[in-house]
Amino acid sequence: MKKLVVIGLFFFSGVCVFARSPKYKKPDVTIPQSWQTPAPWQESNPTDQIPKGTWWKVFGDEELNQYEDRALAANQTLQAAIARLSEARASARVTASGLYPELDAAPSVSRQRVSGNRPLLGATTPLRPDTENTFTIPFTLNYEVDLFGRVRKSVEAANASVQASAADLENVRLLISSELAADYFQLRETDAEMAVVQKAIDFEKRGLDLVDKRHSGGAVSGLDVAQQETVLDSSVAQLYLLQQQRAQDEHAIAVLQGLPASSFKAPVRTLNTQPPPVPIGLPSELLQRRPDIATAERTVSSANSQIGVARAAFYPNIPLTGGGGVESRDITTLFNAPSFLWSLGLSAIEPLIAGGRLHAQLDFADSVYQEDVANYRESVLVAFQQVEDALSGLQALALASNSQKKAVDDADRSLQLANARYNGGLVTYLDVITAQEQVLTNERLATQIEGQRMVTSVYLIKALGGGWDDSSLDSIRVKASLKQALKQ
Repeated sequence: MKKLVVIGLFFFSGVCVFARSPKYKKPDVTIPQSWQTPAPWQESNPTDQIPKGTWWKVFGDEELNQYEDRALAANQTLQAAIARLSEARASARVTASGLYPELDAAPSVSRQRVSGNRPLLGATTPLRPDTENTFTIPFTLNYEVDLFGRVRKSVEAANASVQASAADLENVRLLISSELAADYFQLRETDAEMAVVQKAIDFEKRGLDLVDKRHSGGAVSGLDVAQQETVLDSSVAQLYLLQQQRAQDEHAIAVLQGLPASSFKAPVRTLNTQPPPVPIGLPSELLQRRPDIATAERTVSSANSQIGVARAAFYPNIPLTGGGGVESRDITTLFNAPSFLWSLGLSAIEPLIAGGRLHAQLDFADSVYQEDVANYRESVLVAFQQVEDALSGLQALALASNSQKKAVDDADRSLQLANARYNGGLVTYLDVITAQEQVLTNERLATQIEGQRMVTSVYLIKALGGGWDDSSLDSIRVKASLKQALKQ
Protein backbone atom coordinates (compact mmCIF):
# COMPACT_ATOMS: atom_id res chain seq x y z
CA MET A 1 0.00 0.00 0.00
CA LYS A 2 2.83 2.39 0.87
CA LYS A 3 4.46 1.61 -2.46
CA LEU A 4 1.28 2.54 -4.28
CA VAL A 5 1.09 5.85 -2.44
CA VAL A 6 4.73 6.67 -3.27
CA ILE A 7 4.25 5.74 -6.90
CA GLY A 8 1.10 7.86 -7.03
CA LEU A 9 2.79 10.88 -5.52
CA PHE A 10 5.74 10.50 -7.88
CA PHE A 11 3.41 10.25 -10.85
CA PHE A 12 1.36 13.32 -9.95
CA SER A 13 4.42 15.43 -9.13
CA GLY A 14 5.94 14.53 -12.47
CA VAL A 15 2.68 15.28 -14.20
CA CYS A 16 2.46 18.73 -12.59
CA VAL A 17 5.99 19.59 -13.69
CA PHE A 18 5.39 18.44 -17.24
CA ALA A 19 2.03 20.20 -17.47
CA ARG A 20 3.55 23.57 -16.79
CA SER A 21 4.35 25.76 -19.79
CA PRO A 22 7.97 26.78 -20.35
CA LYS A 23 9.08 29.58 -18.03
CA TYR A 24 8.49 32.73 -20.02
CA LYS A 25 11.37 34.93 -21.05
CA LYS A 26 11.30 37.74 -23.56
CA PRO A 27 12.76 36.56 -26.86
CA ASP A 28 16.35 37.64 -27.45
CA VAL A 29 16.89 40.29 -30.11
CA THR A 30 19.99 41.93 -31.53
CA ILE A 31 20.16 45.54 -30.32
CA PRO A 32 22.71 48.00 -31.75
CA GLN A 33 24.80 49.91 -29.25
CA SER A 34 24.16 53.27 -30.89
CA TRP A 35 22.33 54.85 -33.79
CA GLN A 36 24.14 54.93 -37.10
CA THR A 37 23.05 58.50 -37.86
CA PRO A 38 24.36 61.02 -35.31
CA ALA A 39 21.85 63.43 -33.78
CA PRO A 40 23.03 66.62 -32.08
CA TRP A 41 19.95 66.70 -29.81
CA GLN A 42 20.34 63.22 -28.31
CA GLU A 43 19.43 63.11 -24.61
CA SER A 44 19.84 60.51 -21.88
CA ASN A 45 16.20 60.64 -20.72
CA PRO A 46 14.15 60.88 -23.91
CA THR A 47 10.75 60.01 -22.49
CA ASP A 48 10.99 62.97 -20.10
CA GLN A 49 11.29 65.37 -23.05
CA ILE A 50 8.34 64.20 -25.13
CA PRO A 51 4.93 64.92 -23.53
CA LYS A 52 3.36 61.55 -22.66
CA GLY A 53 0.09 61.07 -24.45
CA THR A 54 0.25 64.49 -26.13
CA TRP A 55 3.58 64.34 -27.97
CA TRP A 56 2.37 66.71 -30.71
CA LYS A 57 2.56 69.63 -28.28
CA VAL A 58 6.33 69.76 -28.85
CA PHE A 59 5.50 71.59 -32.09
CA GLY A 60 3.81 74.44 -30.21
CA ASP A 61 0.91 74.72 -32.69
CA GLU A 62 -2.46 75.39 -31.07
CA GLU A 63 -4.41 74.59 -34.22
CA LEU A 64 -2.75 71.18 -34.42
CA ASN A 65 -3.49 70.63 -30.72
CA GLN A 66 -7.19 71.25 -31.32
CA TYR A 67 -7.30 68.82 -34.23
CA GLU A 68 -5.50 66.13 -32.21
CA ASP A 69 -7.84 66.48 -29.25
CA ARG A 70 -10.83 66.14 -31.54
CA ALA A 71 -9.37 63.08 -33.25
CA LEU A 72 -8.73 61.30 -29.94
CA ALA A 73 -12.35 61.91 -28.97
CA ALA A 74 -14.10 61.07 -32.24
CA ASN A 75 -11.88 59.04 -34.60
CA GLN A 76 -13.79 55.89 -35.46
CA THR A 77 -10.75 53.67 -35.95
CA LEU A 78 -9.67 54.60 -32.44
CA GLN A 79 -13.16 53.91 -31.10
CA ALA A 80 -13.00 50.45 -32.65
CA ALA A 81 -9.65 49.81 -30.92
CA ILE A 82 -11.15 50.89 -27.59
CA ALA A 83 -14.01 48.44 -28.15
CA ARG A 84 -11.50 45.66 -28.93
CA LEU A 85 -9.79 46.27 -25.59
CA SER A 86 -13.16 46.00 -23.82
CA GLU A 87 -13.78 42.74 -25.70
CA ALA A 88 -10.42 41.38 -24.54
CA ARG A 89 -11.15 42.34 -20.92
CA ALA A 90 -14.56 40.64 -21.01
CA SER A 91 -13.07 37.51 -22.60
CA ALA A 92 -10.38 37.37 -19.91
CA ARG A 93 -13.05 37.64 -17.20
CA VAL A 94 -14.87 34.70 -18.76
CA THR A 95 -11.65 32.67 -18.61
CA ALA A 96 -10.89 33.75 -15.03
CA SER A 97 -14.34 32.61 -13.91
CA GLY A 98 -13.10 29.02 -14.31
CA LEU A 99 -11.04 29.42 -11.13
CA TYR A 100 -14.24 29.42 -9.06
CA PRO A 101 -17.15 26.97 -8.75
CA GLU A 102 -20.31 27.49 -10.73
CA LEU A 103 -23.55 27.24 -8.76
CA ASP A 104 -26.84 26.95 -10.64
CA ALA A 105 -30.44 26.87 -9.44
CA ALA A 106 -33.38 25.46 -11.39
CA PRO A 107 -36.61 25.79 -9.37
CA SER A 108 -39.66 24.08 -10.83
CA VAL A 109 -43.30 23.45 -10.06
CA SER A 110 -45.37 20.69 -11.65
CA ARG A 111 -48.82 19.16 -11.21
CA GLN A 112 -49.76 15.80 -12.73
CA ARG A 113 -52.51 13.16 -12.66
CA VAL A 114 -51.61 9.47 -12.91
CA SER A 115 -53.98 6.84 -14.35
CA GLY A 116 -55.90 4.48 -12.15
CA ASN A 117 -55.37 1.76 -14.75
CA ARG A 118 -51.60 1.97 -14.70
CA PRO A 119 -49.67 -1.30 -14.33
CA LEU A 120 -49.81 -2.71 -10.81
CA LEU A 121 -46.02 -3.20 -10.61
CA GLY A 122 -46.29 -5.40 -7.49
CA ALA A 123 -49.22 -3.59 -5.91
CA THR A 124 -51.74 -5.91 -4.25
CA THR A 125 -54.65 -3.51 -4.13
CA PRO A 126 -56.39 -1.86 -7.03
CA LEU A 127 -54.85 1.47 -8.04
CA ARG A 128 -56.76 4.70 -8.15
CA PRO A 129 -56.24 7.86 -10.20
CA ASP A 130 -54.07 10.29 -8.31
CA THR A 131 -53.33 13.97 -8.79
CA GLU A 132 -50.19 15.30 -7.15
CA ASN A 133 -48.00 18.40 -7.05
CA THR A 134 -44.21 18.52 -7.10
CA PHE A 135 -42.28 21.50 -5.80
CA THR A 136 -38.52 21.41 -6.42
CA ILE A 137 -35.67 23.84 -5.82
CA PRO A 138 -32.48 22.04 -6.91
CA PHE A 139 -28.95 23.48 -6.82
CA THR A 140 -26.05 22.10 -8.86
CA LEU A 141 -22.38 22.78 -8.22
CA ASN A 142 -19.65 22.36 -10.86
CA TYR A 143 -15.98 22.94 -10.30
CA GLU A 144 -12.85 21.84 -12.12
CA VAL A 145 -10.03 20.90 -9.79
CA ASP A 146 -7.20 22.68 -11.59
CA LEU A 147 -4.52 20.21 -10.51
CA PHE A 148 -2.54 20.47 -13.74
CA GLY A 149 -2.85 24.23 -14.32
CA ARG A 150 -5.09 24.26 -17.40
CA VAL A 151 -7.31 27.04 -16.06
CA ARG A 152 -4.43 29.01 -14.53
CA LYS A 153 -2.49 28.95 -17.78
CA SER A 154 -5.60 29.94 -19.69
CA VAL A 155 -5.96 32.96 -17.38
CA GLU A 156 -2.29 33.86 -17.92
CA ALA A 157 -2.80 33.70 -21.68
CA ALA A 158 -5.97 35.79 -21.44
CA ASN A 159 -4.23 38.46 -19.37
CA ALA A 160 -1.37 38.63 -21.84
CA SER A 161 -3.94 39.06 -24.62
CA VAL A 162 -5.58 41.90 -22.68
CA GLN A 163 -2.21 43.63 -22.35
CA ALA A 164 -1.58 43.08 -26.06
CA SER A 165 -4.92 44.73 -26.84
CA ALA A 166 -4.05 47.64 -24.55
CA ALA A 167 -0.71 48.11 -26.31
CA ASP A 168 -2.48 47.82 -29.67
CA LEU A 169 -4.85 50.59 -28.59
CA GLU A 170 -1.85 52.79 -27.81
CA ASN A 171 -0.38 51.93 -31.20
CA VAL A 172 -3.61 52.89 -32.97
CA ARG A 173 -3.68 56.14 -30.99
CA LEU A 174 -0.08 56.83 -32.06
CA LEU A 175 -0.83 56.02 -35.71
CA ILE A 176 -3.91 58.26 -35.79
CA SER A 177 -2.21 61.20 -34.08
CA SER A 178 0.96 60.94 -36.19
CA GLU A 179 -0.98 60.62 -39.43
CA LEU A 180 -3.02 63.68 -38.48
CA ALA A 181 0.13 65.68 -37.66
CA ALA A 182 1.77 64.61 -40.92
CA ASP A 183 -1.32 65.58 -42.94
CA TYR A 184 -1.50 68.87 -41.07
CA PHE A 185 2.08 69.85 -41.90
CA GLN A 186 1.56 68.67 -45.46
CA LEU A 187 -1.43 71.04 -45.60
CA ARG A 188 0.68 73.90 -44.28
CA GLU A 189 3.43 73.10 -46.79
CA THR A 190 0.85 73.18 -49.58
CA ASP A 191 -0.37 76.58 -48.32
CA ALA A 192 3.21 77.87 -48.38
CA GLU A 193 3.76 76.46 -51.85
CA MET A 194 0.54 78.08 -53.08
CA ALA A 195 1.79 81.40 -51.71
CA VAL A 196 5.03 80.97 -53.69
CA VAL A 197 3.14 80.21 -56.89
CA GLN A 198 0.75 83.12 -56.31
CA LYS A 199 3.71 85.45 -55.84
CA ALA A 200 5.17 84.15 -59.11
CA ILE A 201 1.82 84.73 -60.86
CA ASP A 202 1.68 88.33 -59.63
CA PHE A 203 5.25 88.90 -60.83
CA GLU A 204 4.53 87.27 -64.20
CA LYS A 205 1.43 89.41 -64.66
CA ARG A 206 3.55 92.52 -64.20
CA GLY A 207 6.03 91.07 -66.68
CA LEU A 208 3.22 90.48 -69.17
CA ASP A 209 2.07 94.09 -68.79
CA LEU A 210 5.62 95.24 -69.44
CA VAL A 211 6.20 93.22 -72.61
CA ASP A 212 2.69 94.00 -73.84
CA LYS A 213 3.39 97.73 -73.56
CA ARG A 214 6.74 97.32 -75.28
CA HIS A 215 5.05 95.31 -78.00
CA SER A 216 2.44 98.05 -78.45
CA GLY A 217 5.27 100.56 -78.79
CA GLY A 218 7.00 98.39 -81.37
CA ALA A 219 10.04 97.73 -79.19
CA VAL A 220 9.58 93.92 -79.14
CA SER A 221 7.85 91.32 -81.25
CA GLY A 222 4.75 89.35 -80.37
CA LEU A 223 6.99 86.41 -79.57
CA ASP A 224 7.94 87.94 -76.23
CA VAL A 225 4.26 88.41 -75.38
CA ALA A 226 3.39 84.81 -76.28
CA GLN A 227 6.30 83.46 -74.25
CA GLN A 228 5.29 85.43 -71.16
CA GLU A 229 1.66 84.36 -71.52
CA THR A 230 2.82 80.75 -71.68
CA VAL A 231 4.74 81.12 -68.43
CA LEU A 232 1.80 82.82 -66.72
CA ASP A 233 -0.72 80.18 -67.86
CA SER A 234 1.59 77.40 -66.65
CA SER A 235 1.87 78.99 -63.22
CA VAL A 236 -1.91 79.37 -62.97
CA ALA A 237 -2.29 75.67 -63.84
CA GLN A 238 0.19 74.78 -61.07
CA LEU A 239 -1.87 76.82 -58.62
CA TYR A 240 -5.03 74.89 -59.51
CA LEU A 241 -3.23 71.58 -58.94
CA LEU A 242 -2.02 72.78 -55.55
CA GLN A 243 -5.56 73.78 -54.65
CA GLN A 244 -6.67 70.25 -55.48
CA GLN A 245 -3.91 68.84 -53.28
CA ARG A 246 -4.91 71.15 -50.45
CA ALA A 247 -8.51 70.01 -50.65
CA GLN A 248 -7.41 66.37 -50.36
CA ASP A 249 -5.20 67.15 -47.34
CA GLU A 250 -8.11 68.98 -45.75
CA HIS A 251 -10.48 66.07 -46.35
CA ALA A 252 -7.99 63.60 -44.83
CA ILE A 253 -7.68 65.76 -41.71
CA ALA A 254 -11.47 65.91 -41.42
CA VAL A 255 -11.88 62.12 -41.53
CA LEU A 256 -9.15 61.61 -38.92
CA GLN A 257 -11.13 63.92 -36.63
CA GLY A 258 -14.29 61.90 -37.20
CA LEU A 259 -15.88 64.69 -39.27
CA PRO A 260 -17.51 64.62 -42.72
CA ALA A 261 -15.13 66.07 -45.29
CA SER A 262 -17.72 68.60 -46.43
CA SER A 263 -18.13 70.06 -42.94
CA PHE A 264 -14.48 70.87 -42.22
CA LYS A 265 -12.50 73.86 -43.42
CA ALA A 266 -8.97 74.61 -42.29
CA PRO A 267 -7.78 78.22 -42.47
CA VAL A 268 -5.03 79.03 -44.96
CA ARG A 269 -1.78 79.49 -43.09
CA THR A 270 1.72 79.11 -44.42
CA LEU A 271 4.37 76.95 -42.80
CA ASN A 272 6.24 79.11 -40.31
CA THR A 273 7.80 76.68 -37.82
CA GLN A 274 10.95 74.62 -37.55
CA PRO A 275 11.36 70.98 -36.51
CA PRO A 276 11.67 70.76 -32.72
CA PRO A 277 14.63 69.03 -31.10
CA VAL A 278 13.64 65.40 -30.56
CA PRO A 279 15.59 63.39 -27.97
CA ILE A 280 16.15 59.87 -29.24
CA GLY A 281 17.94 58.13 -26.38
CA LEU A 282 19.60 54.73 -26.82
CA PRO A 283 18.47 51.93 -29.15
CA SER A 284 17.81 49.61 -26.18
CA GLU A 285 15.15 52.02 -24.86
CA LEU A 286 13.13 51.62 -28.03
CA LEU A 287 11.86 48.21 -26.91
CA GLN A 288 10.02 49.79 -23.98
CA ARG A 289 8.71 52.77 -25.92
CA ARG A 290 7.07 51.26 -28.98
CA PRO A 291 3.48 50.06 -28.42
CA ASP A 292 3.62 47.81 -31.48
CA ILE A 293 6.66 46.03 -30.02
CA ALA A 294 4.80 45.66 -26.72
CA THR A 295 1.84 44.16 -28.60
CA ALA A 296 4.11 41.63 -30.29
CA GLU A 297 5.86 40.74 -27.02
CA ARG A 298 2.61 40.24 -25.10
CA THR A 299 1.37 38.03 -27.94
CA VAL A 300 4.47 35.87 -27.45
CA SER A 301 3.72 35.63 -23.72
CA SER A 302 0.15 34.56 -24.42
CA ALA A 303 1.35 31.90 -26.85
CA ASN A 304 3.80 30.61 -24.23
CA SER A 305 0.95 30.14 -21.75
CA GLN A 306 -1.08 28.33 -24.38
CA ILE A 307 1.67 25.70 -24.52
CA GLY A 308 0.94 24.99 -20.86
CA VAL A 309 -2.76 24.67 -21.67
CA ALA A 310 -1.96 22.17 -24.45
CA ARG A 311 0.31 20.17 -22.12
CA ALA A 312 -2.33 20.01 -19.39
CA ALA A 313 -4.72 18.38 -21.86
CA PHE A 314 -2.61 15.18 -21.67
CA TYR A 315 -3.62 14.66 -18.04
CA PRO A 316 -6.88 14.05 -16.21
CA ASN A 317 -9.60 16.60 -16.14
CA ILE A 318 -11.00 16.37 -12.60
CA PRO A 319 -14.50 17.84 -12.30
CA LEU A 320 -16.19 18.13 -8.93
CA THR A 321 -19.95 18.00 -9.17
CA GLY A 322 -22.53 18.37 -6.48
CA GLY A 323 -26.17 18.95 -6.10
CA GLY A 324 -28.70 19.74 -3.45
CA GLY A 325 -32.05 21.28 -2.82
CA VAL A 326 -35.53 20.59 -1.60
CA GLU A 327 -38.41 18.61 -3.07
CA SER A 328 -41.93 18.07 -1.75
CA ARG A 329 -45.47 17.26 -2.81
CA ASP A 330 -46.77 20.09 -0.67
CA ILE A 331 -45.36 23.58 -0.67
CA THR A 332 -45.99 23.84 3.08
CA THR A 333 -43.48 21.04 3.72
CA LEU A 334 -40.99 22.14 1.09
CA PHE A 335 -38.38 23.27 3.61
CA ASN A 336 -38.93 20.53 6.19
CA ALA A 337 -35.93 18.35 6.98
CA PRO A 338 -37.18 15.26 5.09
CA SER A 339 -37.53 17.41 1.91
CA PHE A 340 -33.81 18.15 1.67
CA LEU A 341 -31.66 16.19 -0.81
CA TRP A 342 -28.03 16.30 -1.89
CA SER A 343 -25.35 14.56 -3.93
CA LEU A 344 -21.61 14.93 -4.31
CA GLY A 345 -19.24 13.36 -6.82
CA LEU A 346 -15.66 13.56 -7.99
CA SER A 347 -14.50 12.09 -11.28
CA ALA A 348 -11.44 12.08 -13.50
CA ILE A 349 -11.53 12.13 -17.27
CA GLU A 350 -8.24 10.81 -18.62
CA PRO A 351 -7.60 10.82 -22.39
CA LEU A 352 -6.38 7.38 -23.47
CA ILE A 353 -6.71 7.31 -27.25
CA ALA A 354 -7.34 10.58 -29.09
CA GLY A 355 -6.01 9.77 -32.54
CA GLY A 356 -3.00 12.06 -32.08
CA ARG A 357 -5.20 15.09 -31.44
CA LEU A 358 -3.50 16.13 -28.20
CA HIS A 359 -0.01 15.88 -29.66
CA ALA A 360 -1.17 17.87 -32.66
CA GLN A 361 -2.59 20.57 -30.37
CA LEU A 362 0.71 20.77 -28.50
CA ASP A 363 2.64 21.01 -31.78
CA PHE A 364 0.24 23.70 -32.92
CA ALA A 365 0.71 25.73 -29.73
CA ASP A 366 4.49 25.45 -30.01
CA SER A 367 4.40 26.50 -33.69
CA VAL A 368 2.22 29.51 -32.85
CA TYR A 369 4.77 30.48 -30.20
CA GLN A 370 7.65 30.23 -32.69
CA GLU A 371 5.69 32.30 -35.20
CA ASP A 372 4.98 35.00 -32.62
CA VAL A 373 8.66 35.09 -31.61
CA ALA A 374 9.62 35.68 -35.25
CA ASN A 375 6.99 38.41 -35.57
CA TYR A 376 8.29 40.06 -32.40
CA ARG A 377 11.87 40.08 -33.67
CA GLU A 378 10.72 41.43 -37.02
CA SER A 379 8.81 44.26 -35.34
CA VAL A 380 12.00 45.20 -33.45
CA LEU A 381 14.03 45.25 -36.67
CA VAL A 382 11.40 47.40 -38.39
CA ALA A 383 11.41 49.80 -35.43
CA PHE A 384 15.18 50.28 -35.65
CA GLN A 385 14.87 50.82 -39.39
CA GLN A 386 12.16 53.45 -39.00
CA VAL A 387 14.21 55.42 -36.47
CA GLU A 388 17.31 55.28 -38.67
CA ASP A 389 15.25 56.32 -41.71
CA ALA A 390 13.87 59.33 -39.85
CA LEU A 391 17.27 60.34 -38.44
CA SER A 392 19.05 60.09 -41.78
CA GLY A 393 16.13 61.85 -43.44
CA LEU A 394 16.27 64.78 -41.02
CA GLN A 395 20.03 65.06 -41.42
CA ALA A 396 19.82 65.06 -45.22
CA LEU A 397 16.86 67.45 -45.29
CA ALA A 398 18.64 69.92 -42.97
CA LEU A 399 21.63 70.01 -45.33
CA ALA A 400 19.34 70.23 -48.35
CA SER A 401 17.41 73.10 -46.75
CA ASN A 402 20.54 75.19 -46.26
CA SER A 403 21.71 74.50 -49.80
CA GLN A 404 18.30 75.22 -51.29
CA LYS A 405 18.06 78.58 -49.52
CA LYS A 406 21.26 79.55 -51.27
CA ALA A 407 19.83 78.32 -54.55
CA VAL A 408 16.77 80.57 -54.07
CA ASP A 409 19.03 83.58 -53.46
CA ASP A 410 21.05 82.72 -56.56
CA ALA A 411 17.90 82.41 -58.66
CA ASP A 412 16.66 85.81 -57.43
CA ARG A 413 19.94 87.44 -58.45
CA SER A 414 19.79 85.73 -61.84
CA LEU A 415 16.29 87.10 -62.42
CA GLN A 416 17.34 90.63 -61.49
CA LEU A 417 20.30 90.45 -63.86
CA ALA A 418 18.17 88.99 -66.65
CA ASN A 419 15.61 91.79 -66.30
CA ALA A 420 18.34 94.44 -66.33
CA ARG A 421 20.05 92.94 -69.38
CA TYR A 422 16.73 92.61 -71.19
CA ASN A 423 15.78 96.21 -70.50
CA GLY A 424 19.21 97.17 -71.80
CA GLY A 425 18.63 95.20 -74.98
CA LEU A 426 21.48 92.78 -74.32
CA VAL A 427 19.43 89.54 -74.17
CA THR A 428 16.15 88.19 -75.43
CA TYR A 429 13.10 87.81 -73.23
CA LEU A 430 13.66 84.06 -73.23
CA ASP A 431 16.49 84.63 -70.72
CA VAL A 432 14.06 86.48 -68.44
CA ILE A 433 11.52 83.66 -68.72
CA THR A 434 14.17 81.07 -67.92
CA ALA A 435 15.20 83.05 -64.84
CA GLN A 436 11.56 83.36 -63.73
CA GLU A 437 11.06 79.61 -64.00
CA GLN A 438 14.24 78.97 -62.00
CA VAL A 439 13.02 81.26 -59.22
CA LEU A 440 9.63 79.53 -59.06
CA THR A 441 11.14 76.04 -59.19
CA ASN A 442 13.70 76.73 -56.48
CA GLU A 443 11.27 78.49 -54.16
CA ARG A 444 8.78 75.65 -54.47
CA LEU A 445 11.51 73.11 -53.80
CA ALA A 446 12.64 75.06 -50.73
CA THR A 447 9.09 75.05 -49.41
CA GLN A 448 8.72 71.33 -50.09
CA ILE A 449 11.92 70.58 -48.19
CA GLU A 450 10.72 72.52 -45.16
CA GLY A 451 7.43 70.65 -45.25
CA GLN A 452 9.27 67.32 -45.48
CA ARG A 453 11.41 68.28 -42.49
CA MET A 454 8.28 68.79 -40.39
CA VAL A 455 6.67 65.55 -41.58
CA THR A 456 9.89 63.60 -40.97
CA SER A 457 10.04 65.04 -37.44
CA VAL A 458 6.56 63.63 -36.88
CA TYR A 459 7.69 60.25 -38.20
CA LEU A 460 10.72 60.28 -35.92
CA ILE A 461 8.55 60.85 -32.84
CA LYS A 462 6.21 58.13 -34.10
CA ALA A 463 9.17 55.75 -34.60
CA LEU A 464 10.28 56.50 -31.03
CA GLY A 465 6.86 55.59 -29.63
CA GLY A 466 5.48 59.08 -29.03
CA GLY A 467 6.61 59.28 -25.41
CA TRP A 468 4.82 56.06 -24.42
CA ASP A 469 6.46 53.33 -22.33
CA ASP A 470 5.32 49.79 -21.59
CA SER A 471 5.33 50.20 -17.80
CA SER A 472 1.67 51.22 -18.07
CA LEU A 473 0.80 47.63 -19.05
CA ASP A 474 1.77 46.18 -15.66
CA SER A 475 -1.52 47.16 -14.05
CA ILE A 476 -3.68 45.99 -16.97
CA ARG A 477 -4.83 42.51 -16.09
CA VAL A 478 -7.95 40.69 -15.00
CA LYS A 479 -7.78 39.32 -11.45
CA ALA A 480 -10.16 36.63 -10.32
CA SER A 481 -11.90 37.56 -7.07
CA LEU A 482 -14.70 36.18 -4.93
CA LYS A 483 -16.70 39.34 -5.52
CA GLN A 484 -16.40 38.83 -9.26
CA ALA A 485 -17.23 35.14 -8.90
CA LEU A 486 -20.51 35.99 -7.13
CA LYS A 487 -21.62 38.01 -10.12
CA GLN A 488 -23.56 36.28 -12.86
